[in-house]
Amino acid sequence: MSDLVLKAIAVSKAFAGVKALRSVSFELRAGEVHALIGENGAGKSTLIKVITGAVKPDAGTIEVRGTLVPHMDPRISKSLGISAIYQQPSLFPDLTVAENIALALESGGQWRRLNWKNRSLRASELLERAGASIDPERLVATLSMPEQQLVEIAKAIGADARIVIMDEPTASLAEREADSLFQVIARLRSEGAGVIYISHRLEEIATVADRVTVLRDGESIATKRMDEVDRAEMIRMMVGRELDSLFPKRGIVPGEIALELRDVSCRATGVKNVSLNVRRGEILGLAGLVGSGRTELAETIFGLTPADSGEIRLLGEHVAIGSPGDAIRRGIGYVPEDRPLHGVILEMSIAANTSLANLKRIAHHGLIDGAEERALADGFVRQLHIKTPSVEMEAATLSGGNQQKVALARWLAIDPAVLILDEPTQGVDVGSKAEIHSLMADLSERGVAIIMISSELPELLGMSDRIAVMHEGGIRGTLDRKDATQQSILSLALGHAA
Repeated sequence: MSDLVLKAIAVSKAFAGVKALRSVSFELRAGEVHALIGENGAGKSTLIKVITGAVKPDAGTIEVRGTLVPHMDPRISKSLGISAIYQQPSLFPDLTVAENIALALESGGQWRRLNWKNRSLRASELLERAGASIDPERLVATLSMPEQQLVEIAKAIGADARIVIMDEPTASLAEREADSLFQVIARLRSEGAGVIYISHRLEEIATVADRVTVLRDGESIATKRMDEVDRAEMIRMMVGRELDSLFPKRGIVPGEIALELRDVSCRATGVKNVSLNVRRGEILGLAGLVGSGRTELAETIFGLTPADSGEIRLLGEHVAIGSPGDAIRRGIGYVPEDRPLHGVILEMSIAANTSLANLKRIAHHGLIDGAEERALADGFVRQLHIKTPSVEMEAATLSGGNQQKVALARWLAIDPAVLILDEPTQGVDVGSKAEIHSLMADLSERGVAIIMISSELPELLGMSDRIAVMHEGGIRGTLDRKDATQQSILSLALGHAA
């Protein structure tokens, strides 16, 4: 390791009297990957915002390559070679990929002449270096979340950043895409860049990082070399206690078939001749690479993009699901992948978010009973251990893990027969992940049929009774729990025979 490229010294920050950071210090060396881990609300995001100049600290200093930066702001941060890739991409949906990359990288006056061909070629080169096969002329609005994340990585590569911050970069990536990202990180290291790597996937930390710093409740607990710490020790430092099993799978005998698809297709989304079923009390994992059609299938079942052929049967009865309203009336709930965009309404209160899918439960003669709405939300706050001082707080004030619990509460309020969970633990800390898994086990014991879409193979293997693997819009194969391995899932996801 060579010289320090970044040093944060005794940084503190409070919001409305709540201490987000308490005298936190952090160092990054050139050619190093330094992991930053902690539960949601531990202070990771606030520290990153201080480093990038998005938030002004109440106390403490930032040094870049040995020089004190007294007044960091986003413009100065960028000029110093600091680039951040956030979990939620900050792209313009109505512009092309090439235009988004150009906006981030090009300089000059508004009247400069643009070379559109070179702009597209430059974008193609950067996307290739990021391991992404994306047409630079595609509108960002047509990209999946994983594809948007790869565009953000391409922007960072193009900025020639010397300090690269990656906040949950693999949260929406399948294993194959994550491997490509790790190659990008290795290239950045070899070029002397320092990488701050934030992830809740602790197995990745062990693979990619040289050192790890653990934050808890706004304080720095420890900084260790990776060869000094194992996964169990990282969890203990993060949560301050021993954690029960991360995958609390219980031996439940599935009941009757709750949901069955027979040759279901949707031309608009590329879903092709899907046949599968999930029983009451069963957790059916849905695996596949990015673009395989997992989310598209969920949206078809839920009526967002209705099927144009095939048959859907619910508890043995043929049903027509032409809209989300039809699905909700039939007892089908859907927690989508993109939590800030579709999972919760950030500007609304926790109580309003909780009741949104079942207003008839708390409305009388067309008017919402505020007391009943608050009582409903209070019940789920207690049941799901949502950390909030009041159900009247906006969902935006919650950490990612607690927002995910609010999204779950909305659909639990309809007493679902079938619950579709798209990346249910994406971007949440290990403690919240264990709680969500435990809730899934509770729901399956109560007879709820669960379809769980996940890019995390350990999660699929740990929580599923069966795993259906998608490839190019169809089901390539279905594996029983006892027969499923990471290798067999990946082989099917790549289109190979079972």
